[in-house]
Amino acid sequence: MQLFDGKTLKGWVTSGGRYDGNARWSVEEGTITGREGPNSAGGLIYTESAYRDFDLELDAWITYPFDSGVFLHMVPGGLSVEEGGGKGPQITLDYRPDGEVGGIYADGYLFHNTRGKDRWKRDEWNHLRVRCVGNPMHLTFWMNGELVTDYRLPISQGAFAPTGLIGLQVHGARSEPEKSVVRFKNIVLRELDPAQDGFWSKDEAGQQRLTKAGEAAGWRSLFNGKDLSGWSGSGDGTGYAVEKGEIAFLVEGNSAELMTDEDFQDFDLRLDFKIAKMANSGLFLRSGRAGGNPSYTGCEVQILDDFNWEKVTNSTLAPYQFSGGLYGSVAPAIKDALRPLGEWNTYEVHFHGTRIQTKLNGKLLYDVDTLQVPGEPAFKDRVKTGFIGMQRHAPSQVEGHAYAWFRNIFVRPAQSVE
Repeated sequence: MQLFDGKTLKGWVTSGGRYDGNARWSVEEGTITGREGPNSAGGLIYTESAYRDFDLELDAWITYPFDSGVFLHMVPGGLSVEEGGGKGPQITLDYRPDGEVGGIYADGYLFHNTRGKDRWKRDEWNHLRVRCVGNPMHLTFWMNGELVTDYRLPISQGAFAPTGLIGLQVHGARSEPEKSVVRFKNIVLRELDPAQDGFWSKDEAGQQRLTKAGEAAGWRSLFNGKDLSGWSGSGDGTGYAVEKGEIAFLVEGNSAELMTDEDFQDFDLRLDFKIAKMANSGLFLRSGRAGGNPSYTGCEVQILDDFNWEKVTNSTLAPYQFSGGLYGSVAPAIKDALRPLGEWNTYEVHFHGTRIQTKLNGKLLYDVDTLQVPGEPAFKDRVKTGFIGMQRHAPSQVEGHAYAWFRNIFVRPAQSVE
């Protein structure tokens, strides 16, 4: 997708990250142009939207000497990860005698690149490519088609935001020449499915297996494709079957939810699902085992036949009841992400501290701090650790023996945010 239309700063803002400032930003000759503001002020210009995994390409021109950079996963400053904050890394474009191009910086250097500056074309456009995937982030940086940085952030480096805005920088306060300027154009972004990071292999039937890279990154499977080991159905446990490497939710049966035997607090989760006409299900996260509705002891990401429900039932759904909605709280920002009935869909959920981000088929539905959204009971009063599960809410209108199927269920537990 094009992030810059070449004419206006539509889709860009100058606040909302950790490094807001008074740098001067304008559109000149089809470029986003940045200069120091009053009293040598620096600052960033950010995308309005947040991105997690992506491939970003852009052209940059920096007068010499001047200091700029590309910032990733930018969120408001002064907040902990639990409050919706956290650090984000910078790809340095510090084009000065003692600067670095292609270093990784976040409140100090994580990775030094002393040779990157030698590859920068002075007084010319340079083509840059930044690839950001995973959590911890794996950052890859190319300049003019040459790989100059390949770095994976270790978990020990501290609390990094799992997603955020992309920022372009004027550093400021460098006493640079008065006419110093940085320009950007041809800014194109492609969002990536985490599977594209090489964490999974896929066969012709769509079944996925973890690669060594996936295991090294902390992912593990929650479903072995053969039986329900590691899972338990509530009540009498009836209503489930394993068919062709998939968990089928049957019309006949009495159990209300299928639960992991293990509890989770902070994690990344991805799974595939498909549904039949008039299906009603959901994905439970951090739900409690001491009784009560799992949608409200923890939370639920809705799964529903959006295409037929209102017509068949002659009802009107609340906005949060459509597929992807955070049940009882947040409506999905996009309603066309659900694929036609009978086709496979992929949920990606990142639940760290109080922040939850949900994507359906690669499209961001919401990225919110649960302490800042409505809910009854309030999210602060819900359990912090609980099971992951799927709701079995079989309506009478379903035709056939099953109405929902799940496969390729993977989780990556994260260090808990206190």
